[in-house]
Amino acid sequence: MRGSHNDLRRRRSGGIASGRVGASRRGGAARLQWLVPRNRDARVAVLGSSVQRSAAYGQSTARSRAVKRRVVVVGLVVAALALLTVSFRSTALDPVEGYAATALRPFEIAANRVARPFRDGSSWVQDLFNAKAENRTLRAANERLRQQLAALAGNAQENAALNQLVHYIHSPSFPGGYGEVAAQALTSPTELDQSVTISAGSNNGVQDEDVVVTAQGLVGIVNEVFPTEARVMLITNPGIGVRAVDETNPAAIGTLDHGVGSDSLILDQIGDDLRVNSDDTIVTAGSPTGAGAKFPSLYPRDIPIGYVSSVGQSDTDVYKDIQVQPFVDLSSLETVLVLIPKKGHHAK
Repeated sequence: MRGSHNDLRRRRSGGIASGRVGASRRGGAARLQWLVPRNRDARVAVLGSSVQRSAAYGQSTARSRAVKRRVVVVGLVVAALALLTVSFRSTALDPVEGYAATALRPFEIAANRVARPFRDGSSWVQDLFNAKAENRTLRAANERLRQQLAALAGNAQENAALNQLVHYIHSPSFPGGYGEVAAQALTSPTELDQSVTISAGSNNGVQDEDVVVTAQGLVGIVNEVFPTEARVMLITNPGIGVRAVDETNPAAIGTLDHGVGSDSLILDQIGDDLRVNSDDTIVTAGSPTGAGAKFPSLYPRDIPIGYVSSVGQSDTDVYKDIQVQPFVDLSSLETVLVLIPKKGHHAK
């Protein structure tokens, strides 16, 4: 019984002590919870104070450094201004400047020697680019001048050709009873087609079978007419036949036919008893005269055709072999004249 009573007393005293300890803990926790926010624990609260103190200390250090840098910069600017002012207004710093210049002279010479290759290289590169640009400019200017000279030369040749035509129109050798229409040659002849197109047609009064000439001589005859253009069959065309005569021997009359080359002619039907020499001038013979003359010629009399380049003759041939070179360069025609017969006029 006594042991049981003692045990009961110890349990009560232990329970009371443990209750006191629990109450004490609950009270301390309540006080700690009042000091620490709900979303932070005690460790964070304890460490927060030191972290905040470290951050505040770092900010103050950075600010002090920035202030020091500003003070140094301001001091340097003020010192530089002061030195400049003293240098301009006083000669007190002249010895110092002289000593400094003397002391820094070797460094200046060394720096110039080191920098000279780079300066020279930069100048060389710049001069090279400038030379290339200038070369391109000069080439373009040269090309423009060449084109202008070519245009002027072309204009000069055209003016010379026009002057020759005007002189020919007003000369005694121009066929009487004819008017003229000037035209430009629009095409050039080929090996297979000895014809050209000119820039005058029926609107200009050009008609079929009108004779075409230049100041140098006979060109051909119109065989097709359009409103603003016309086709001219050249004297080197195999389909054309011109009655021609040796100017130095009026008895040597024949027919001008196509020769071996594209620009060669043959004066055919000249008897071997007639005298024809090299370099003789061949002209149009005009219409035949005398008894039995039924078919008039389309070509006026005495229009120059060409010169005799060679004369051949054999014992078996009835006619001479006479080669004629035209006066007109038929491969590079420019301006031509179309002879327009006046009313009631026919070729003689």
